[in-house]
Amino acid sequence: MKILVTGGAGFIGSALVRFIVQKTDNCVVNVDKLTYAGNLDTLSVVEGNDRYYFEKVDICDQKELTRVFAHHQPDMVMHLAAESHVDNSIGEPTDFINTNIVGTYTLLEVARRYWKSLEESKQLDFKFIHVSTDEVYGDLKGTNDLFTEATSYNPSSPYSASKAASDHLVRAWYRTYGLPTLVTNCSNNYGPFQHSEKFIPRMICNALKGEALPIYGDGQQIRDWLYVDDHVRALYLVAKKGKIGDTYNIGGINEWANIDVVRVICDTLDVMFPEGKPDHIDSFSELIIFVNDRPGHDLRYAIDANKIYNTLGWRPTETFESGLRKTIEWYVDSFQNMDGKSS
Repeated sequence: MKILVTGGAGFIGSALVRFIVQKTDNCVVNVDKLTYAGNLDTLSVVEGNDRYYFEKVDICDQKELTRVFAHHQPDMVMHLAAESHVDNSIGEPTDFINTNIVGTYTLLEVARRYWKSLEESKQLDFKFIHVSTDEVYGDLKGTNDLFTEATSYNPSSPYSASKAASDHLVRAWYRTYGLPTLVTNCSNNYGPFQHSEKFIPRMICNALKGEALPIYGDGQQIRDWLYVDDHVRALYLVAKKGKIGDTYNIGGINEWANIDVVRVICDTLDVMFPEGKPDHIDSFSELIIFVNDRPGHDLRYAIDANKIYNTLGWRPTETFESGLRKTIEWYVDSFQNMDGKSS
């Protein structure tokens, strides 16, 4: 099977590409325009594999996408390309509208025309998997509430609103045109190779550099954390066994307040990298500062993943503690191996 992955040079996308090439017999066509968040170094382990192909293409470019589909003849699309940093969407939402909404529309149309051109047997096997976020659901008010696949959408930021719009487009192309689609909504991902603008790597990298660890508001915002390798296993399982037209929520069953996440990072670094602490502090936790909350900041996200548990048999294998330790070890190793740093 040949799988076209959009955004395959991004954090989750590259983990998915590595998984498919290294753990399955399938071929991957990686379509990525290589924005600041795309990094082909994350794919060095598969770069020379004869089952891996790279196309530097913007998903908003209909002509180039049409060429890619015609040339590679994919059996499946897994759509991960997106602008995804909430703070950036608040400062400048244009790229989020273009990539997440216009780009998804363009990809859907190219995929639909390609799918309609296939012979009947290949049409029946074709799938379009759209990878989205739990942020489309908005904010959970109760401490025991969970997002289910039936939760109404109530996005709070330009990022989550653009992802909500893309989800609606995908479902409309299934309902109106019969394009065989599936949608996944995941909780916050973390792991090696994540861009340093994101919460966990930012805290780790700032600590390693002896810089302040800025926490929005009082730090009591709660997130459900999902290790990236667990996520891509779930995505592949949905692609293989998911029911066409359905939605699957993917969560890590790891609810943590932001301030507690940072404290665990600091405590781990105190043990793992004591020589990295600035001379004027006894613990990395002394670098924590509190800053004004960002506009529209949701208080709590939490996923009810019972559907994917019960119907597809997926479970996360990493606890938050085990996954976070692997993540911190990776960033410490990377930091120590940088030019000008100790080894």
